[in-house]
Amino acid sequence: MITFIDAYRDRFGVEFLCRTLGQAVRGFLTSRGYRAAKSRPPSARQLKDELLIPEIQRLHTENYGVYGRRKMHALLQREGWDIGRDQTHRLMKLAGVEGVRRSKKAFTTRPDPALALPGDLVERRFTADRPNQLWVCDITYVATWSGFAYVSFIVDVFSRRIVGWNVAATLKADVLPLQALEMAAWHNGGDLDGVIHHSDHGSNYMALVYTGRVQELGAIPSTGTVGDSFDNAMAEAVNALYKAELIRQRGPWKTVEEVELATLEYVWWWNNKRLHGELDLRTPLEVEAAYYTEQESLLTSAR
Repeated sequence: MITFIDAYRDRFGVEFLCRTLGQAVRGFLTSRGYRAAKSRPPSARQLKDELLIPEIQRLHTENYGVYGRRKMHALLQREGWDIGRDQTHRLMKLAGVEGVRRSKKAFTTRPDPALALPGDLVERRFTADRPNQLWVCDITYVATWSGFAYVSFIVDVFSRRIVGWNVAATLKADVLPLQALEMAAWHNGGDLDGVIHHSDHGSNYMALVYTGRVQELGAIPSTGTVGDSFDNAMAEAVNALYKAELIRQRGPWKTVEEVELATLEYVWWWNNKRLHGELDLRTPLEVEAAYYTEQESLLTSAR
């Protein structure tokens, strides 16, 4: 009420506004009540709101403008604020920010019926007990003014960490997914012994140059069904979040190189800063660090 009167008092006057609106809006302020409210010092809640609203706007912007109430609440608590979830929701409305929504999936898998395909070792059970036990991968695309940019991700199921990625102007197996695989292998010291590598039946992943490299690195190939999002659900979910949180938020995109640079920054944020609901609102690197700390503690106590 006070904000409304402040906006129109110079045009209509306080008494006229209070008298007119008091007849239409039950409980509207009188002119005396308005002046008393304006003379009172701000309450503790008002002062806290004034501090938190710009902080929420800053944190929302720093995190790609994608966090909804649950993650923003967790992030504010990480930042040291004593705040409830309902209060977070109220202040997000006042700050004019909200979480991002995903769009429907567009399928890009192109199967090659002539190839002999590996079996499905995952069978829709996207769980792992440790890092480098199960990796999932998939390809998506981004429309730019200079043509399509194709994006390949490899994700560790245990921590949701993106362990390898690549952006290219082509879907060729030796360019797009293979470079993502090489990045993942490099981060793992070039040894993928025992890692289950799960993909769909796309010709990119079934090409001899790719499958040969998977086996050469010691990984175990596994494939789902063509066009079945459930058989590669986690990889599909990462693509959907990437499109919702980065591509649609920051577009339109001019070049493949522009998408590549933005994806580099996004992957760093995903692994180091993004709070994942499936990880109890922790980051992938925090989950892996906690795992290795626990393993070290068990080894120490066993000696």
